[in-house]
Formats: sequence, structure tokens, C-alpha cells
Amino acid sequence: MKSYIKIAVFILLSACTYSIPCMGQYVSGTVYGKDASGNIQALEGANIYWQGSNIGVISDSAGNFTIKKTDEHNKLITHFVGYLSDTLTLNENDSTVRITLSGINTLQGVTVNSDETSYISIQPIFTQVITSDGLRKAACCNLAESFESNTSVDVSYSDAVSGAKQIQMLGLDGKYTQIMLGNTPYIRGVATPLGLLYVPGTWMESISISKGTASVVNGYESITGQISIIYKKPETNKEKVFINAFLNTQLRNELNFNTRIPVKENVSTMILGHVENTPLRMDHNQDGFMDAPLNTHVNLMNRWDYAIPNKLSGHLLYSYLYDNRLSGENNVRRTDKGSADRYCIGIQNHRFNLIDKNGIFLKGENESIGSIVSFTFHDYDAYYGLKAYQARQLSGYINVFYENYLDKRNRHKIDAGLSCNVDYFFEWYQLLTIHIPEANYRFKHTEIVPGAFAQYCYILKDKLAIIAGFRLDYNNLYGLFWTPRMHVKWQFTPTGSLRFAAGKGYRTPHPLMENTGLMASGKTLVITENPQAEEAYNAGVNFTQLFNIKNQQCSFMIDYYYTYFVHQNIADIDQDYYTVYFQNTHNKAYSHAVQAELQLHPIKRMEITAAYRYTLTKENINNTARTKALLPPHKALLSMSYATKFERWKFALTLQFHSQSSLPDAYVTFFNSHPELLPEELKRMKTPAYFGLSAQITRKFKYIEIYVGGENLTNYRQKTPILDAANPFGTTFDASMVWGPIMGIMGYVGIRFTMKYNNI
Repeated sequence: MKSYIKIAVFILLSACTYSIPCMGQYVSGTVYGKDASGNIQALEGANIYWQGSNIGVISDSAGNFTIKKTDEHNKLITHFVGYLSDTLTLNENDSTVRITLSGINTLQGVTVNSDETSYISIQPIFTQVITSDGLRKAACCNLAESFESNTSVDVSYSDAVSGAKQIQMLGLDGKYTQIMLGNTPYIRGVATPLGLLYVPGTWMESISISKGTASVVNGYESITGQISIIYKKPETNKEKVFINAFLNTQLRNELNFNTRIPVKENVSTMILGHVENTPLRMDHNQDGFMDAPLNTHVNLMNRWDYAIPNKLSGHLLYSYLYDNRLSGENNVRRTDKGSADRYCIGIQNHRFNLIDKNGIFLKGENESIGSIVSFTFHDYDAYYGLKAYQARQLSGYINVFYENYLDKRNRHKIDAGLSCNVDYFFEWYQLLTIHIPEANYRFKHTEIVPGAFAQYCYILKDKLAIIAGFRLDYNNLYGLFWTPRMHVKWQFTPTGSLRFAAGKGYRTPHPLMENTGLMASGKTLVITENPQAEEAYNAGVNFTQLFNIKNQQCSFMIDYYYTYFVHQNIADIDQDYYTVYFQNTHNKAYSHAVQAELQLHPIKRMEITAAYRYTLTKENINNTARTKALLPPHKALLSMSYATKFERWKFALTLQFHSQSSLPDAYVTFFNSHPELLPEELKRMKTPAYFGLSAQITRKFKYIEIYVGGENLTNYRQKTPILDAANPFGTTFDASMVWGPIMGIMGYVGIRFTMKYNNI
């Protein structure tokens, strides 16, 4: 389904067609398409836009168009579904052009991106895309820090000591969101606790976010949504040398770099690196524990793109990651792992990834066969006080698919294929001072899931698009999975569209692996039964309306999604403060999520986004539907950005509001029995509402960008993120109940150096 992301940029450009005023300030032309037989025909509905702007038009029935010139842009991009996109560099005096697009060259998962902050897909699956410019508005980020100005994805700490972060979509944990690298499952299994920190922001070209069930081509695991990471590609990247250096007020320092190396015609490679270090021990709330872990992180990747024109296209990437973090009491040392003298959290990760993706074009590129093969090894070794946890994952994945446009007008398309996923997991968990079965869990299993899928897509001009898919998978542990999914888009006016999506999803739960944050407490972890495969239905509807303000494209959208669980495996923290029960539940668990978003461009180079979201999530606790604790039902966002002419200066500001949320019942009972441990901010037995503010200023020179910014500028933080911190080895100690920011104001400064090839 990632082939649909390839045309995502154009919805923001399709709202209006400009009339023909005086020549000289406008460019006129005609768009033609050349098929495999050499036949040429005018293309109606082609998208023509200036790269890096919101100014665009659509060609008429004769392929003709007229677009207004701008002072800031001279690269004219033309795109039409099923044809290679064209980029044309125009001189000041150019006023008439003829554009001929040739050859379909789309493989599942190939994308085209713009320099815009964000755009919305015109295809049935509603997709929001954060582009490279949008990523640069945050601090020198990783994936976890990339959603600062996005309302669909929430990011929070999983505990107050390890630095691990987690996401939520549609009011449910991030484990129900499929995170992909291109078309390959990426952050899953052992990568769940810290995987969001393993994707450097400077490596990413864009991030695609779609809510609800995804395409059956990508597997059965997507339940609440899909996040697809698009890395920089040597095939299209012009950066000869890119270096980014970053430092914040917590002395977290990063060095990011990449270089593109042309090898020969149609073969190129990129080397990407990320080094991070946090050497400073901080304890702003003076509870005796470090606010953030000491961290040493190294991440390296090499990617190759290769092609035989009109015959084959592919890429190969492999990467290695090392991550070592130390946290706990202020005076802790690495030798204190597993010691009863000082509370120590020590986590060490080694991860190796290899992904190979190839496509062979058949019959004039209207037909193709693609393959994706990946291999992952991940070793996780951790101590949480007197709790030891080790996990190891060895995974292989293969997906072979066939794609064919059944007619010359590209109205009918089929995808079909076979896939197989093999996972070997080893987990070991033990209380180091207690040697009883309830305190020692050892899991070792191999999961093999072969599957087959088929998908049909029908497009009626620009009015109606339908995608219907079905897949069957056999899991050697849980039996047969059947996964139907459907997506429909109705373009009822040239600027208004309605989308509907419905489908089913499954996933294999890993209770300990997915809840390592609960290990940072005195709680006893009890797995009451063998985990059962989780099964859920999801349905949603989205309305999108485009409009213009002074020839600047704007949009309004509102959507609603409903998720219902047939089977769910939960970490029950509501029954007993001292014990976490991992158990299977059936029915009664569901989630409602409503979101509205308005994006305005009141003047050139200015963007304003206002959004609001409401969620209601229920879990099955003791066979009763109970509201999920620590989940704010209301969230609002206001984001503004502005760039001066030629983008010499850029300004970005984001304000977020998070409403109150309820506490788990077990905590309410506990605080009533231990009022001396009740934080003042929780005296109403609810978490307080709060605002968060971030800002950034960037100054651009010829080769260098300097940026300065701040996060959490309201300086709001959770005053007591660790309960009973004075008694870290006691049963009342708890660093897992995090509901707000842990750190106060964080300032940062960075510099980017970019040198590009001129002849690519």
C-alpha cells in the first residue's frame, strides 16, 4: 500500500485551477503520457506544482495547465498515477513548456516526498506525512521526538528512570500500531521498549502516519494504525556530505552524518551514522534518582540502490546499533547492576538489521514482481534494581508479491503474494533475591507464520477509489488468522472527500517485553496464563475539505475511529497496587477516537495548524469495562511556522494541551491507605491538566543552518515521578506511573552542514 504514498503530496495541490492572466508571470503547458508502446496521449488530472510550495494546479481534459510563477521556486514537478514523475528547472523567461511522462515505475512501498511540512494522501487510506522540513522543526530528534506537532500520535515515557518512550494511537498502546521501514516490519518484539529511540531523525526523509487498518500486503498486525519510516535514498539524495551536531542543556550531545557515493550509472550508496552521549547526572526534583539516564549510543547504516532501467529496481540496507544506558540512584555505578546497595537500572542493546528489496518490471513496466527479505538480530540485557531481564530475538521475513494494472487507464489493479515470518524469542526474568517459580520466568519459543494475500483496487477517475483485500495466515502457535480489510474514498466535490476504512487485525503479545517499564517498581509481575493471540476489529471514517485563502491552500479534516477487541492481553494494574497481573481478556474492551484538524496558510510561507482530539478507551477489568487509567481524554494542539523569503529565517512554535486523567483503582486504594505517599498534585485522585510549549528558530546560510530552540518552555513537570523513592527496594517503590513531563525547560542548539552534488 505504500505505493499510494507516492502520490500523497498532491491533495494539497488539487483544490483549484488558475485562470490565465497576462503572460510572463505564469507558465502554461501541456502534459502528455507515453506508454510502453510509444503511444502518446494528453493526460487529464495530472498534478503540477512548484517544489517546496503549496502552489499547484491540475491539467484539464486536453492536458493543458497554467500555473503562477513564484520568486522562491523554479523547479516544476509533474505527477500522474502510473507514470514517472518529472522535475523541470525553469529559467526566469520560460513561459511555455511541454511535458511528457513515461513508463509506469511504481513498486509497492515506493514514495515521492516534497519539502512541505505535511500533506495528505489522495488515496483511500488516509495518510498524513511529516516531511524532512517538518522533522527539522523539532530538536535533533529520533522517531519518538518526531510527533511534537502531530495530534494523532501521543508520546510519553514508559517509566521515570530508563528514558524509554512509548506511543499511543486512537487511545491504545503503540504495540497495536505497526511500525514499518518502507514495507518491512521494523520496530517489534525486543525492540518495543526502546525502539522509538533507535531511528535518528536526520536519517529520515519522511514519516507516513495512517490510522486504522492498513493494507493486507503489509501483514495482519496493524490494528490502530501504521507508521512508515522512509529513510534517505542514495538514488534521489543529493547530499554529498551532511553533518548535524546537537547539544542541549542536559549536555546530551549528538553527531549525525551521511554521505552519498555514486558508484556507477544506476548504482549508488549512502553511509549514515549517529553517535549520541549523555554524560550529565541530573536530579532537579531532588528525589535521589537521576532524571535521565547516562547513555552511549552508536548507530551505523549502509544503503545501496541499484537499477537496470525498465527491468529491475532494488535496494539493500544493513545496520548495526549499540546502546548502553545507566540510571537509578544519583551515585550509582555500572558495577551496581543487581546489587542491593544502590538501586541501578542498566540496559544494554545490540541490534543488527538487513533488508533487501527488489522489483522486476514486466510487460512495459505495467506489471511487476517484487520481493522483500529482512533479517533481524536483537539482544537486550537489563537490570531493574533486583530484577533481571534478558531477551533475544532472531527474525526472518520474506514477502513476494505480484502487481498488475489490468487496463491501460489504470483503473483496475491487483496485488497478490505470499509471505512468511519466522521469530525466535528467548526471555528470562528473575527476582535475584527470590528463587521461586512465581519470581522466575523463562520463555523460549519459535513462531512461524506463512501467509497468502490478495488485493483489488478500483479507481473511477478522481471520483471513487476502492481497495478490498483479504489474507490468510497460519500461525504455528495460534492457528489460522483471517484478515479482511477494505478502504473506500469518495471525492464528492473537487475539494471535498470522504473516506471509510474497516478491517481486522491480530498480534502476538509479549507481556514482559512490552511492559519493561513496570519492572522499575516494587511490584510483583505475575503471568496468570499463556498469552493468547490478540484479535480486534477497527472501523473509521474521515472527511477532508480543501479551500483557498489568498491562493494559499488550506484544509479541514475530521475523523472517527472505533476499535473493538475480541481477545486482548493486558497488564492489569487496577486490581492490586503491589501486583501486576498479565492476563487474557475477551470482549468488552474498546476505544472511540474523534479528531478534528484545521490547517491554514494565511500568507506565503506561513502555516498554522489547530487540532483537537477526544478518546474514550475501555479495558476489560474483572469482566467489567473500565476506563483506561492515565489516558487524558482531551488533547489540543496549536502549531505555527513561518519562513522568510528564500527561507533564510524559519520560526516554529507548538503549544499542546493535555487534560486530566484518572488513576488506576489500585492506586486510589493505596493512597487512601498511605496518605503520606500521596503527591500533592494528585490530591484529587486525578492527574492535573497541563500545557506544553516548544519553539525553534533557524538561520540558513549557503551551506550551513544554525538552529536554536527549547522544549517544555512552560516548565511544567511531574513533581513526583517516583513514588517512595527513599525506599527503592521496598514493595511501595514505583517509578512506572508517569503521566506528564519529567524534565523541565530544555534548551538546545545545533548546526547543520550540507554540501550537495551539482550534477545529480
